[in-house]
Amino acid sequence: MNASSVNASSVNAPASASSKTSGASSGAFAADAASPRDLPGERGEFLRSLAEQRANLLLTVRGLDDERAARRTTVSELTLGGLLRHVAQGERAWIRILADGDGRAPEGMFDMDQYRMREEDTLAALVAGYEAVARRTEETVAGLPGLDVTVPLPQSPWGPPETVHWSARRILLHIVRETAQHAGHADIIREALDGANTTAQMIPPGTST
Repeated sequence: MNASSVNASSVNAPASASSKTSGASSGAFAADAASPRDLPGERGEFLRSLAEQRANLLLTVRGLDDERAARRTTVSELTLGGLLRHVAQGERAWIRILADGDGRAPEGMFDMDQYRMREEDTLAALVAGYEAVARRTEETVAGLPGLDVTVPLPQSPWGPPETVHWSARRILLHIVRETAQHAGHADIIREALDGANTTAQMIPPGTST
């Protein structure tokens, strides 16, 4: 595993400010003038809320190298890199379910290996992959006729035997909840790693509290 470092210091910066470290954009998810996040109504609200939760998650990997991103800091086996990989995989799968509408489970949706940062993974690549997932989500939501569209869900080991249908709205709510939940997990892991926490990192340098 390469000891590359990701600096996500501009996660909350204005859209015009961006920089790159280790091949990944540190101004992750910055919206341009034509961003789907500018859509009026529910779709724009959902996309903006989801972008905020993604930014909170990325704050937890600010300034880390690959070794620290893959390090366990609690009794749990979860790591920051593993969480980032899982959240990206989860969002990718749910948007595929919404886009395809055929009730089939996307490849790897239930693969437990997604929670692990593998030897071949780099933090920069995981962040770049998450950025690509975000773009796909926004493009898919922007193309929907509305959030009342419903799709069948794939069968899961913990789900009911009958087919369940969710609206696009319900799927987006689920993605926002999952992202927020795991951003909280990541905050605990990062604070146990080196004392950093998301709230403190949101405060611009030199600002009195």
